[in-house]
Amino acid sequence: MDAFYASVEQRDDPSLRGKPVVVAWRGARSVVCAASYEARKFGVRSAMPAVRAERLCPQAIFVPPDFTRYKAVSRQVREIFGRHTDLIEPLSLDEAYLDVTTTYTQLPSATATAEAIRAAIREETQLTASAGVAPNKFLAKIASDWNKPDGLFVIRPHQVADFLTPLPVGRLPGVGKVMEARLTELGIATVGDLRAFSSAELEQRFGRWGKRLHELSQGIDEHPVEPHRPTLQVSAEDTFAHDLTLDELAPHICRLAEKTWAAHQREAQDGRIARTVVLKLKTSDFHTLTRSFTPSTRPVSAAELAEIACALRDRVERPADTQYRLVGVGLAGFVDADSFVAQSDLFDKLA
Repeated sequence: MDAFYASVEQRDDPSLRGKPVVVAWRGARSVVCAASYEARKFGVRSAMPAVRAERLCPQAIFVPPDFTRYKAVSRQVREIFGRHTDLIEPLSLDEAYLDVTTTYTQLPSATATAEAIRAAIREETQLTASAGVAPNKFLAKIASDWNKPDGLFVIRPHQVADFLTPLPVGRLPGVGKVMEARLTELGIATVGDLRAFSSAELEQRFGRWGKRLHELSQGIDEHPVEPHRPTLQVSAEDTFAHDLTLDELAPHICRLAEKTWAAHQREAQDGRIARTVVLKLKTSDFHTLTRSFTPSTRPVSAAELAEIACALRDRVERPADTQYRLVGVGLAGFVDADSFVAQSDLFDKLA
């Protein structure tokens, strides 16, 4: 979906159309949830501090987010997807992968299917969506951003090599600023440059990730669309009105542990339990730190989760007077509950 939250606001309030809209609460602690294309022209982007967005675009209209409405529209869009295929892998409220190798509608091509979906979204939600059509997931993701907003871009199998060759290596999934800098040191600026290195050379430098880089440079991605992708982590986080020190975080960690535990219990109803506790911190100068711990016996209550998360503060090697603007508590390392119990019984018997 194109500038999804902001587009919903502009759709529902005609006075906002054509104007720079920023979906965010005002204030020094707020971050941008979404920005309309009119606001993006000024450099406003999602996840940006709201105060910076206001400096970049003083005339921006700030609208507090309404996730109930956004989720309702997301369900509408998901229902449109479901008319064509059951192979839908949601990434967020406004983005998903679809495998349309075969469809219910029997349209003649993936391109025709993408066009039909975009037309239905426009007609039924009065919003626009962009689509990427390609032989695999990572190429489709890149293609979906190529002609935004309200665009369609197709990469056919015989076009893959030519499309990738001049592409900046930073456009590959998983290549962030740190990895991009490391590749630049090797003289790798484009995917074509990366392709010149053998899989063995890249594996020697980057381990298993090197093999993945080589595959991506060749346009290879064997990951299927996973309609029921299991949850990897549940978490809750909070941005404070005023920065706090580590010693002041305990009550907030306890409160967030309650929320995270409630989300974990919903997963447990589906037979999945988590073993790893994660503590997330963001400093006043926006550095993000994470610490995790997998105890020998998994947490069994919100109180135990909070206790472990609080203890993880001892592993934060920062000066005692460091200020933090955000804290989060998460649970990860989900496993099937039955297999976990079976393994625990086995270890008990072996002991």
